This record gives sequence, C-alpha cells and structure tokens, in this order.
Amino acid sequence: MPKVTVDGQEIEVPNGATVLQACELAGKEIPRFCYHERLSIAGNCRMCLVEVKPGPPKPQASCALPAAEGQEIRTDSEMVKKAREGVMEFLLINHPLDCPICDQGGECDLQDQAIAYGRGASRYHENKRAVTEKYMGPLIKTIMTRCIHCTRCVRFSEEIAGVDEIGALYRGEHMQITTYLEHAAKHELSANVIDLCPVGALTSRPYAFEARPWELKKTLGIDVSDAMGSNIRIDSRGREVLRVLPRINDDVNEEWISDKARYQVDGLVRQRLDKVFVRKAGKLERASWDEAFGAIARAKAGSSVAAVAGDMLDCETMFAAKKLLGALGSTLVESRQTGMDYPTGNLAAVNFNSTFAGIEEADAILIVGSMVRWEAPLLHVRLRKAVKRGARVFIVGPHWETTFPAEWLGDDVAVLGKLPKNVGEAMGKASKPAVIVGGGGIAAGALEAALGLVGEWNLVRDGWNGFNVLHFSAARMGALMLGFAQKSGIVDLVNAKPKVLLALGADEVDFRRFPDALKVYVGHHGDKGAHAADIILPGAAYTEKAGTYVSTEGRVQFADKAVFAPGDAREDWTILRALADALGVSVGFDSFDELRAAMIAEVPALGVEGLVNFGALPKPGKGAKPKGTIGYPIKDFYLTNPIARASLTMQRCSAELLHGDDSFAEAAE
Repeated sequence: MPKVTVDGQEIEVPNGATVLQACELAGKEIPRFCYHERLSIAGNCRMCLVEVKPGPPKPQASCALPAAEGQEIRTDSEMVKKAREGVMEFLLINHPLDCPICDQGGECDLQDQAIAYGRGASRYHENKRAVTEKYMGPLIKTIMTRCIHCTRCVRFSEEIAGVDEIGALYRGEHMQITTYLEHAAKHELSANVIDLCPVGALTSRPYAFEARPWELKKTLGIDVSDAMGSNIRIDSRGREVLRVLPRINDDVNEEWISDKARYQVDGLVRQRLDKVFVRKAGKLERASWDEAFGAIARAKAGSSVAAVAGDMLDCETMFAAKKLLGALGSTLVESRQTGMDYPTGNLAAVNFNSTFAGIEEADAILIVGSMVRWEAPLLHVRLRKAVKRGARVFIVGPHWETTFPAEWLGDDVAVLGKLPKNVGEAMGKASKPAVIVGGGGIAAGALEAALGLVGEWNLVRDGWNGFNVLHFSAARMGALMLGFAQKSGIVDLVNAKPKVLLALGADEVDFRRFPDALKVYVGHHGDKGAHAADIILPGAAYTEKAGTYVSTEGRVQFADKAVFAPGDAREDWTILRALADALGVSVGFDSFDELRAAMIAEVPALGVEGLVNFGALPKPGKGAKPKGTIGYPIKDFYLTNPIARASLTMQRCSAELLHGDDSFAEAAE
C-alpha cells in the first residue's frame, strides 16, 4: 500500500486508489462535478485540481490520477486555488442566472462550490449559449442550458441501468446531452439521474415548483413498492408527502431507488378512504365507527373470522390482526393473497440467502420464473455487476429484456428436470453458484425442484448459500415470520367458509371466492378491495405509521411515521384494537409500544435490525417433477399496488412508457 503526503500529513492508501480518494482519506474536501464513487472516471469537469510532486509544475485532475508511493499532494496551495477559480469561471460562462426559479436551489452542487471555490466575479461579457430543452419522459424535467457536461447521467444509464438511452451530440461548444431521438427514458431507474445531476439541468418533473428543501420535514422510511426494502427519505410539508429520495445503504439499495418507489407518492392524496362506509341495500354509505363495529359484531356471533394481509403491510398490523383472531378462537390468517402456496416451516427455503450484496459475487446464476427487472429493479443492477465480473446467467421463463447477456432455457418449468449439459457444467464448476426462484416459478411448482439442485450443484458451501427466493411483496417475509399463512394458502380460508373476512390492505384477492362472508376492508385506497367490501374502515398508508418491515433477503428494518392519515383514517393497529373492544375480547396491548414489545417477545428476530438467520435449508421432497408454463405475476411495472394505481404520475408512465399511448406525452418545451 503506497504512502503519500497530503498537505504535510503522511497517510497510507489502498492499492489502486486515486489522488482524490487519498485526499478524502486525509480528511480534505475536494470539489468535483463529474466524479462519482459508483460511476466510472470521466475527468470532464477539472474541478478537482490539486498540485502533485513529483510531476509537471501544473495542477492535475485528482480523480483520474492514481496515487503512487512518495507523492506530495497539495490541496490548498495558491496554484490550486487559482486553478479552481478559473475552472469555476469557465463553468459559469454559459450558465444561466436563474437560481431563484431553479428546483435545485438549496441542493445544488454548483451553487455550493461556486461560493466555496469560485472567484466571486466573471470577466466574460459575451452572449451566453442557449440549448433547446429535451424531452426525457414524464419524470425528468430538462433545462439543458444549465448543463455543464459532467456526463454523470450518461454513465449512470450505460453502467448502472444498462440502457444506452442518454448520450452526447456534437462537439465543443455545440455539445448537448440528450436521449437519442428525444425519446423518453424508459428504464425503471431513470429518475436517479435527477439525484446525480450536480446542477439544475435534470430535475423532477412531478415535483417541479412544489417546495424548497428547507421547508420540508425529513423522515426515514422503507419503500414498500417491492420486496427489496430500499431505504428512503420521505420529505413532507404539513400533512402531504411531496417527494421520496433514496438513502445510502450499501447492503440494500446502494443509493438508488426505482421510479415507482420515488414517484408513486402522489397517489397518497388521490382516491383515499377517509370515512367509514357500510354497504346498505347494495350501496356503500357513510357510517360511524360504532355502526361499523356493531355490524361486524353481529355477523361474527359465534362464527369463524378470517384475515388476509396485503402486500404493503407492516409487521405490527399483521401481529395485531393475528392476536385479534386468536382471541376470537380463529387461526385463519393468510398473506399470499393471490393463491400461492409453499411450505412455510423452514423460512431458509423461501429467503434470498445470498443477500443482495452477495449475489454480485456469484459466477453462475440460474433464474427460474422471475422477471427481475420489474420485480426488483435494484437486484437487477446487482446481477449486472455479477455479469460484468464474468458470471453466466441462465433463465427459465418467458423472454424479457435483460440488460446483460443471458441464455434462455424455455418457459416451461419441466426444463428443471432435464437441464442442458452446458448449464450443469457451468453451475457445477462455479465457485459461487446461485439459483433465484421468483413468484412465477413458485406458482408453477418449481420450488421443490430448485431445492433439489442444492445438493447437485453444492449451492451451500463454506461462506456461501446460493439458494434464493425472490418475493415481490414488501410484507411477505414479515408475514411468514409471524406465521401469517396457511398450509395450503388461501384455499384453506376459502374451504373454511368464514362469516367475516378482514381484508387488511388486500386488493389482489378474488373476493368472489367468499360469497357468504361479510367483507371488511381495512385500507387506505378505494381500490379493488374497497369495491368488493361490505364495510370499509379507513386505514393508514406506509408513510402515515411507524412499522417494521422484512425484505426478501430477511433483513429487518424500521420505518418512522412521516405524516398523519387524512380525515377519519386511523393507523391499522388502532382499528384492530378498537374492534377487539367491540367484539368483547382482549388482545393484550393498548399502545404501539406495547404492541411492538409483544410482537418482539413472540418473534425476537423482529426486534433486531439486520439480517435474520433462518438456519439450514430443508431437504427437498422426493419425486418433485414440476411442469407447467411460467407466467410472471407483474403485468405492469408502474401499477402494481393501490397507491401506484391512484398516482397520476404512475398512470402517465404506464400509458406512455409501456403502452405507447401518446395522449399523455408532452412536447419538448
């Protein structure tokens, strides 16, 4: 490891580190625009200039210069100061003076660095260059006159998202950043370029002119649009969530989030349930809480009660529901609302055991029945990294557009019983082989067959577990840890013919299978569940309550409450607690803290943030012969849950980006 001297301080830096990284290790701040830790080095902006000896007597770009033994680096010399002032002066030559109306105001790298490292005055008196605006889709607003050609957006699209949609046209002063043919950016991570842009050239179209950053209350949350458990920051003003931004967590989402996680939040104020409704003479009518609880109590009278949990539910709500049903003498609880069933005794068999960060190290991967790009876009980014490192990928299922080379083996799970020779050889020789079974694979009966490959390919070895199940519901692993499941799935609930069915944010259930049940919907949107309900009890969305969530890799995480629920809506656990009083039973808790303490006492792992150890994999069942064509559970990436379906932004994305409906398209401004 080379030793270098930074402003008189000698430090040791890792092999391969750049001078910029060496300076940061020494605690020095180096300004930059084009350099980003997760992107390749471009060396475009020249803002990171430092003085290095031995070397030419001129400032050098520290981001592109390797640190070497014996270097003397100066970050604060007069030469460096003057060079940075000159670079900043050139960067501002064509930059418009529109900070007061720029959405990046208060969060702009150019603003901050112009104050810290700029000259304070310009000597340029010519006309400024102007660039026509580009249309990059319904999510990204462009004002390209502000662009300083750092190419962060270009490198993100090519290297992280794997979609060559953004690039540069022309040369010199005429250079412009644009999408090719000015089409919309169509990948699922496109809006991350807004966070990457160091100036106001790319800003958020739905959030335009909504608020300034200092007006917003910032709350730490967990994304529930998929099962990745992405770490997010919820920015709100008053009772309204205005935007969602990613938080850095290298083990989960790095610093990216999907477009759905970022932009579905405008659906939180549309089609909301904020009053109690009871169906009378076939029509839902406004009612009081007491009237609704009374109707439920009369229907219950000595009969069975069942509960189905939705895909975005927190663990506390499911635990409260299970306690309520237990007090009523019922065990009819289920979270797999679309009808999937699989063994839930050993959760290692339905967990993503390699972990998200670990899957990058896999060198041979078999994906069975998962359209990863839609079900978990950020896992798709990790798979790209594995492929870049030399991993081979084989996929069983209908064809979808990957952003990396993959070999397709057909869409029938029967292929697992007679895999091609090259697949067996690649997986057998791999040092870290991995299998990923998705929801489509489980529905087609591939889980047992996939477990049979564990021994054949030695998927579990010292320091490595390559057997993975990829869920697409944020509530799934938490529900399974709480035992919120039946042996044969929702079929057991149907066969029990309950008199009361509690639908806890469950909108994907086929309610026609419960014709004789009083359907009570506890949720936050007027979606499919509310349409089928006999009684509606307005609940809270994920931004309106604190909760515990478990990702598909078995990672326990906690979210805080950002805003209050609208109208008469209440947090779900309080509704269930009040319902217990109306039904004359005790659930053993009167506050959220008591509820969480009772849940942790029953399932201690839910009280510790981080990965849960589910133990060893079970042995596969004998004679597992899967057959059947795989169908992917997600048909429209942008409209997978009631919040997204209520979001105008998500509706626009679905119409324009997936279905080619130009009625939503806006011309370039």
